[in-house]
Amino acid sequence: MTSGSESEEKNESSSFKEIVKSLGPGLITGASDDDPSGIVTYSIAGAAFGYSTLWTALITFPLMAGVQLICARIGLVYGCGLAAVMRKSFPKKFVYLAIISLLIANTINAAADLQAIAAGINMLVPVPIIILILPIALIILVVQVWGTYKTIEKVFRWLTLSLFAYIAAAVLAKPDWNEVIHGTFVPTLKLDSEFLSTLVAILGTTISPYLFFWQSNHEVEEKKAEEGAEPGNPSAKELRHAVWDVNAGMLLSNVVMYFIILAGAATLHQSGTKEIESATQAAEALKPVAGNAAYVLMAVALIGTGVLAVPILTTSAAFSVAEAFGWKCGLDEKPGQAKEFYLVMAACTLVALAIDYLGVNPMKALFVTAVINGFLSAPLLVGIMLVSNDRKIMGDHTNSRLLNILGWATTVLMAIAAIVLVWTWFQ
Repeated sequence: MTSGSESEEKNESSSFKEIVKSLGPGLITGASDDDPSGIVTYSIAGAAFGYSTLWTALITFPLMAGVQLICARIGLVYGCGLAAVMRKSFPKKFVYLAIISLLIANTINAAADLQAIAAGINMLVPVPIIILILPIALIILVVQVWGTYKTIEKVFRWLTLSLFAYIAAAVLAKPDWNEVIHGTFVPTLKLDSEFLSTLVAILGTTISPYLFFWQSNHEVEEKKAEEGAEPGNPSAKELRHAVWDVNAGMLLSNVVMYFIILAGAATLHQSGTKEIESATQAAEALKPVAGNAAYVLMAVALIGTGVLAVPILTTSAAFSVAEAFGWKCGLDEKPGQAKEFYLVMAACTLVALAIDYLGVNPMKALFVTAVINGFLSAPLLVGIMLVSNDRKIMGDHTNSRLLNILGWATTVLMAIAAIVLVWTWFQ
């Protein structure tokens, strides 16, 4: 006979296992947000302003978690990705403009991340970056096109572990922990264009439009992959697991963001280097302070997060375009059954390769991406908030008061960020 306490322990253990097992779309989405282009942004913040931007990680976490949970719930309840929902709810011109902007931004971002993967490998093995980019892109594309959803998801889950290398590298940098605590809990705000543009860059990198689309589509793909499961009509258990999954993913994303800023502050800022042009430069700065171990960890993290981010960028773009035009799409679909979906994915990868081989400056390219995302985020968030509160679409699963507060607060903040971005240009 089982005692009451033993039964409770089994139930708790079972619940914990279920929660761990449910970690997928949210965890992977959060991890993909810390891609190499994000690393550059966060490293620049640490290099330019030391520990004084660490507090942004505390602010962005609840906002990011709220928005991504809303997107997850749209995918779970409606059974389609965000672009498909918007196509049925908003004017076509608005949807097409948003999707084209997303396609351009994601392709440019993928180009920068392909370079970063090659640079990470080059840090460990002296093979020229220009030679590495093509095979890396082709291997990623082959896995996307011919791998099953479950295979791709397993690879993505393992790649999330590479994020912990950033945390370890930051600790090895031996930061001043008194200054770290002050920078974390005492917000600094300077009303000059450089500081404000850095804050806008952090917001734009952390709360990116491609994450909204990927989150909803990933939830749908996850449901499709379950045996006998049909997308839509989620159970209370599925919605509860989505909360754990999204919060875990966004927490991981923001913790890593925090430690990358910290590493930049402890190395680049302390040595007087206020500007950097690549994630490898941030890794190089760790060598004299933290030794080869930190350098190797950064290289591994660059490779892992880049390999995670590139397929998510190109796949989220392909999902969005396919859904906007009503084409068949899905990572478990055969190439012959979803030609347009895979063609968009391949086109994104090939254009990203062309950007790299044409010698486009990755920092200038990422600036263009930041501008596009900066102007795209607020209108998209307005659309997401309207959809998630529409009973015709969401039924009884419209936003709670807390989700509405977080969602609308993020929308207003991203709108202000776009205005500040324009103001900094005139400065």
